[in-house]
Order: sequence, then C-alpha cells, then structure tokens
Amino acid sequence: MSEPIRPAATVILWRPGPSGPQVLMGQRGAAAVFMPSKYVFPGGGVDPGDRADPLPLSDLCAARLRLNTDGPAPETLTGTALRELAEETGLAFAPQGRMRFVFRAITPPGRTRRFDARFFLAPADQASGDAETFAGASGELSHLHWVPLATVRQLDLPFVTEVALAEVSALLAGQDQPGVPFFDNSGSVPVFRRLN
Repeated sequence: MSEPIRPAATVILWRPGPSGPQVLMGQRGAAAVFMPSKYVFPGGGVDPGDRADPLPLSDLCAARLRLNTDGPAPETLTGTALRELAEETGLAFAPQGRMRFVFRAITPPGRTRRFDARFFLAPADQASGDAETFAGASGELSHLHWVPLATVRQLDLPFVTEVALAEVSALLAGQDQPGVPFFDNSGSVPVFRRLN
C-alpha cells in the first residue's frame, strides 16, 4: 500500500550577501524518518488551523496555487509555511510581508513519507527575530545558517531541493519564470509541467 500524500509548505528565505544571495537552511536530524541528515529549507506538513490572513501572495501566485488541485487553499498553505518558519527558526514573518510561489513537488512513491510540497520564496528583511543565532528556534533543524547560493550545492541536499535552488538562483538573477515548475509524482509515471 502506498504512503498517503500529505500537503506541505516550505519557505525559502533569502538575503543579499557579500558574494551574492544567501538562503537559510538547516539540517534534519540523523534519526529523522524522512530525509535524515539532509539540509533543507524550513517547512512541513499542513496542520488543522493553519491560515495566513491577510494572504501574503500576489493574485497570480494565489491563482497558480489553485491550479490542478483539490488540496488546501492558498491561505492554508501560506499559513503552514509561516508557522513552520516560526517554529523551526524562531523568525516571525511581517503581517504585510509578501511571498512568491516558486516551486511544487510531490514525493515519489516508495518513500517513508510523501508530501505535496509548495515552495515559497521570501526576502529575509520581511522576517523579524534573531536571524544569526536563531535563539527562538525549536531545535527541529540543526546548523541553521545562511548559505551562499554559489556554494550551497556542497551541502548534502535532497534532489528536489537542488531543483528548487536552481529555480531560485534563476529568479534572483532576474530571469523570468514561465510558470511554476511542478514535479508531479502522484501517479505511476512522473510528470513535469509548469503551472501557468
């Protein structure tokens, strides 16, 4: 029997650095059931009650989140992303802050956990809290730190994170995004498409 697919949301927080853009990443524990010891962005599964109000997205991003899905509403997904950011880093997102929906991926069959994850990109200056020592973090992610995009692939990353980072690198370099990339592993045959 296949693992159920749980909706999830992730925040890719970025800031300018001396050698170019940096992203915030942390390491999952070695004993974690899903992606042990991998470096990831803050994020996790949708919980009951997750909701962001006001919605920190453009109309276009909200419309893309609603495409081809009977899953959670955009307000729920962004609420999950912001809750996970606060829990895992101790950083609070500004009430009027804006995020951008940039990537979606469903975990392939055969994994211990499966998620339908939406990735949101947001500038770090829209978050408040200790962004150097992460004193308010829950401890779920260790080694929280800002990693230059130029060297981030030296970390032990899941494949989907590498793909998301390639998309983020292009966006932060000023390239256009012809729809949000979607790696759909919900069926027996993987499908890649862009959500327009």
